Amino acid sequence: MEDELKPRFIESLQRNNDQIREDRAKIIGADSELIYRRRVEDIELKIKRLEREQEGIIDISPLDRNSLTFADFNPEAFVQKDMELSLTIRNLNIQLEVTQKRFEYLFGKNYNHGKYKI
Repeated sequence: MEDELKPRFIESLQRNNDQIREDRAKIIGADSELIYRRRVEDIELKIKRLEREQEGIIDISPLDRNSLTFADFNPEAFVQKDMELSLTIRNLNIQLEVTQKRFEYLFGKNYNHGKYKI
């Protein structure tokens, strides 16, 4: 039974430089990949939320189903907000594309492309 136990501490001390470097590289790479993937997902989430917000400003429904009066609608504010959202979404899409390509280059893995599923 004692033959099955391995002295992990002693084995760790006996590792050579190549083994130590390889282990450190794997740890650093795994952490970096996870953080990079999360950043890409954060960008996807921002885009999706802004697209929803942009669709929401189009809704100028009446105050309630019995009312014929529309909610206060300011065309100037609508146009300004829509333009701001459009530009922000465009910039985030560019950032998303660049970040995904960089992820693939750095980690040698395909980022699951396609429209985000949020």
